[in-house]
This record gives sequence, C-alpha cells and structure tokens, in this order.
Amino acid sequence: MAGWLKALAYGAGGVAVAGLAALVALQDRIVYVPVLPGLARAYPFTPARLGLAYEDVWLRAADGVRLHSWFIRHSPTCRGPTILFFQENAGNIAHRLEFVQLMMQRLQCNVFMLSYRGYGESDGYPSQKGITYDAQAALDHLVQRKDIDTSRIAVFGRSLGGAVGAVLAKNNADKVAALILENTFTSILDMAGIMLPFLRWFIGGSSSKGPKLLNCVARSPWSTLDIVAEVKQPILFLSGLQDELVPPSHMRMLYDKAFEHNRNCRFVDFPNGMHMDTWISGKERYWRTIQLFLDQYAPEVQSCDDASCKSEIAEDGNCSAPFHLKKPKL
Repeated sequence: MAGWLKALAYGAGGVAVAGLAALVALQDRIVYVPVLPGLARAYPFTPARLGLAYEDVWLRAADGVRLHSWFIRHSPTCRGPTILFFQENAGNIAHRLEFVQLMMQRLQCNVFMLSYRGYGESDGYPSQKGITYDAQAALDHLVQRKDIDTSRIAVFGRSLGGAVGAVLAKNNADKVAALILENTFTSILDMAGIMLPFLRWFIGGSSSKGPKLLNCVARSPWSTLDIVAEVKQPILFLSGLQDELVPPSHMRMLYDKAFEHNRNCRFVDFPNGMHMDTWISGKERYWRTIQLFLDQYAPEVQSCDDASCKSEIAEDGNCSAPFHLKKPKL
C-alpha cells in the first residue's frame, strides 16, 4: 500500500513539474498571438479600404512603450457614443474592421481601436501589466479629446479584450460610462485547465477546486471573475452559446458574480453564437441589444434646446443617413 501511495505521489509530482515547465515556456505564446499562422504582423489593410474616415493615433504607455491605434469617426457632427474596442488575443485590429464598420452603422458611434503592445504597429511585448498600461493610455487619450462626448465612452471587449476592458472599467469608474463583455473567460488560469486538462487539478481561478500549485507561475492570470465584482458601471454580457473556445458557462459565472454587487447588469445569450461570430449569428437582436443598453446607460445629453439641435441634425443629414458597407479587398 505504501508503495502505491509513493508511486502516486511521484506521479503527481511529475505532472506538476511537467506542467510547470509547459507553463513557463509556452504561456505567453498561448495567451498572446499577435501574428496569425501564415499571415504577416502588418495590417492587411486600413479603415480607408472600407471607406471609413480615420486618424492614426500614437500613444505612450506609462512605461514608455509606443502604441498605435485608430480613431474612426462616424461623422463630424454626430456626437454619439465612443466605443473603446479591445480585441481578442489573436491577430490585429485590422482583422476586426468589418465588425467595427457594422458597429458604426448600427450604433451611430465612433470607435477607438487600440493595438496592444507587440501587436500590429505597436512596440514592445505583450503582458498583463503592459496591456493594462496600454488600455489606460487609450482611455486617457479619449477623455482629453474635444471632438467627442467624453461622458459617453463605453468599453467593448471580446474574449481577452473583455478581461482588458473589465480591468480598465474597474480602475476608471469616473471615465467609463458602461462596459460590454462578449464571450469572455473567468480567468486565464481556468482556461489553462481547459486547454491542458492534465493541469486542471493544479491550476485554476478563484472558482476552481484543487491545490492550484501552478498559479504562482502564471504571468498573465487575467482573473476577470474577481475583477467584475468590483466594476461599478453598468455591464452588458453577450454570450454565444455555441462558443467553441470559451465555455459559455464562464459568461454566466461572470454575470452572476457581477450581479451580486451591481444590479445594473444585463445578460443576453445567442443560441447559435460561436466565439468569433456571435455578432453575425445574432443578427438584428445582437445590435438592438447593444443599442438599448447604450441608450439607457450612455445616453445623449442635449446641450442646446431641442428645436435647434434637431435643426442641426436635419441640416447635416449624416446622423440619419445610411452608412454604406463595403466589402474589404483582402
């Protein structure tokens, strides 16, 4: 019996050592994928290819890293909300332009797209601490702009971007009006247990069981489940129930945790939504959900009398004019 126990202990120790080596060596490559296989790191095209008016914005993070971003304006006179968009972990912001184009059409909004450090044309190497700096630099830039309504800045994050956005919203309750999370994980630690099942007993977030011996070596835990409990702003959770990467249960857990502390939370699921295409499969309901949320929690504040404001909009025509979509030339 003692021999079996000793063998079991050695086996468990061997798994822990192997897991430790794998985490130390491969974790950044798993969490951050700035270059998709077979593609260049450079942007395949810019917003101009889709007929979008945009501005190249260069930022400096708090640690001095130079960052690139795009500010894409809906129209000069429409002071709708501004969406600070945080992408998933793979590829670069150009790969999200078709989504952003439709977002601008449906929500009548401006969009600010940040390239994380190590992605696109931004310098540096990605890390949780560094990307947190990057997100803060983007928000600090937006709140200083004179050409947007800074009271209507909403953060939108999908997958990894949701983890980034949640941290930013928590740290800036006075600057971010609302937070939208789509197909976001509870933590990278929990995702490690899913992607590497043999490590599940040794690693995990606050909701997992087991000794979690390997948590200490994770450089980018992104513990979103703990963060959402501290977010004071309204939160919209968009969950694709066919998500093949992040279990949909993660989004439900995030909502339940947030709702314990924040009653201004909304959870909407989409039965056919996968990790990257919930906005496609959700169709009209997807965009209507976001529009109603923004109308409630990031509403327009009229600074002039109703008659003159309506007159300005009518004369310009841009706010109500259709925003024509163009297919990207890849």
